[in-house]
Formats: sequence, C-alpha cells, structure tokens
Amino acid sequence: MTKTYARLTPLADSLPATVPFVGPETQERARGRPFAARLGANENGFGPSPMALSAMAEAARDVWMYGDPENFDLRMALAAHHGIAPENIMVGEGIDGLLGYLVRLLVGSGDVVVTSKGAYPTFNYHVAGFGGRIETVPYNADHEDPVALVETAREVGAKLVYIANPDNPMGTWHAAGTVQRMIEAVPEGCLLVLDEAYVEFAPEGTAPDLAPDDPRVVRMRTFSKAYGLAGARVGYAIGARELITAFHKIRNHFGMCRISQAGALAALHDQDHLRQTLDRVGAARRRIESIAQQNGLHPLPSATNFVAVDCGADGDFARAVLQALVQQDVFVRMPFSTPQDRCIRVSTGRAEELDLFAAALPRALERARSSR
Repeated sequence: MTKTYARLTPLADSLPATVPFVGPETQERARGRPFAARLGANENGFGPSPMALSAMAEAARDVWMYGDPENFDLRMALAAHHGIAPENIMVGEGIDGLLGYLVRLLVGSGDVVVTSKGAYPTFNYHVAGFGGRIETVPYNADHEDPVALVETAREVGAKLVYIANPDNPMGTWHAAGTVQRMIEAVPEGCLLVLDEAYVEFAPEGTAPDLAPDDPRVVRMRTFSKAYGLAGARVGYAIGARELITAFHKIRNHFGMCRISQAGALAALHDQDHLRQTLDRVGAARRRIESIAQQNGLHPLPSATNFVAVDCGADGDFARAVLQALVQQDVFVRMPFSTPQDRCIRVSTGRAEELDLFAAALPRALERARSSR
C-alpha cells in the first residue's frame, strides 16, 4: 500500500526537530513527579490581577466566538496607556509570536541577523526557520554589548540586530541613554529589535522615550511577565506605521483568543495590582540574593523577575548544582553559553517556594562539590 506524506522543504528538512526550551511539564513527565518549586521559567507566580481573572471568566462564556482579529479594544487601551497612536501597535501571540512574524517579514534565505551569543534563543529559532544566518557577539561583563552589536551589524550587512533590555538570561540592563545611542547608530537598512519583556521591573531610566515612528527600531513588550499572563500569550510590538501595517500581510488574523484579549485589557487597567506585583517581585529578588550570599555565591544585579546566581566555578559545576536542585524538586534554569553558564537562573516566587530553594541549595552545592 502506498503511503503519502508531507514533503518538507529542503530548509525544513535540514533543521533539527527542537524547541528553544524544554518545559517543566516535560521534565515532570520524565521524572514521574511534579516540581515543588517552579522557579525556572520567569513566570509571575504572584498571579494576574483579580480584575483580569474576572474578565477572562466573563469572556469564557463567549468563547464560541473568535476573538476580534483587529484587537481593537486592547490596541486602543495600549495607545492611551503609552500616549501613542494605535496604528503604531501590533498585538500578537506573545513576543515569541511577534518575533516569528517579524523574521518572516524581513529575513530571507541567507540574510544575516546579529544577536548576542547566549541571548534569548527563540529569536535564533525563528531566524533559522526562515533560512537566515546568525552572527553572534559575546557578552561584555555579563551585559549584552550594544556597541559591538551595532558594529557587527554594520560589518556583515545585517537585516536585524537583536538586544533585550533588561537582558534574559543574565538580568542585567543598560540605561536609556545607552540604548538610545544604539538606536541612533543602527546602520542603514538594518532594524533594531528591542525586546523589553522585563522593562516593567527595571529601574526608572532604563527605557528610552517612545518614538514610535522611528523606522530604526521596533520594541517588543508583553503581558507574560509583570502582568502575570504568560499562559494567555499576549504581546505587542511598537513600531513605525509602515512596519506595523506590514504585519497584516502575514499574521494569523485569528491568532488571539478572546479570553486572552479580555484578560490583558483588564490587567492593563489595574495598575494598582501591577505596582503591588513589582513590590513583591522586588522583595523576592532580594530574598534570592540573600540566599545566594548565605551560601557563598554571588548574585548578579537584576532588573527582572529573576536573579542569575554565579556558582563560582565553570558551567559543568553550575549544571551539577542545577541537577541537584532538580533532584530535590526545585525547577530552575541556567544560561546556555560560556562564560554565562557558570550561573544558575532563579525566578522570583512565593515565599514557600523560596523556602524550598533555600533548603535545597546547600545540599545541591555539597553534591556538586563532591562530584568534582
């Protein structure tokens, strides 16, 4: 009997079947038990606004209808919140989804993009998927290097150059003036992709003023982190109108769930809850720093909802620490690339989860040291 099958394109056939991150659920299935502390995915364990939960429950009654393909109400609210025009805003399925659309729009086979070695891997995943070529720049003292990124983009004729500010996975950040100088230095024909997923957690003066019609930069923001809606998948891009309009050529017009739209809209209106969340994240971040220091480790300064903790040796040692934490049912992650992989990355969480981390870390360090 003849079997039929989908014939992959040569490009797709050449790619590994992989995802940028292995989810905690996958690990739990392999382990045969759940994690007791979920501190690895930079989720907001303090949860979304009660107003958002109520709005989503209300919207669930109408889930038989598709969501508004124009995301009109949410775009209008975001425009008012930021003091810009709605035509400068594109809502999409999280920053990950928007990065995919952006790369699809601008990167063809052989086109070059520039990013930092070890930076957020989903961007690279999309670039590879559309046949682009990735050039990487090393971190500089655990910070992405704006000057080197722009210089490399100029040297290789890059279509896109990516930076996250604040950074994932290190939690470090640059001041607004540094980022603005990077925008102004972007070479002709290149677009700066400024990922600001964690910007709500950052100190005042981290984000440059919005200039939405500046054609040199597109800024990505999300409801996944500070607003606590990671599972709802709501992100948005701020950019020049011509670029934002181009998204309509290729985006999934019914990609946004109406429940997610309602939740994000309500969360945006509850700025009091956002401020409370930022306070709780700040306290949890300080607790992680204290736990690390009590164990003789060095926490990196962070402007995010996680802390990168320098384990004091190399990547193999940090991986042993991570594995020993996982064996004690504490889920954390770590940077992928040397020398940043000397760290583990611990997300902020509820007090009871950090208590478990505090109890598990000394044992994890002892096991890692005894295995060397």
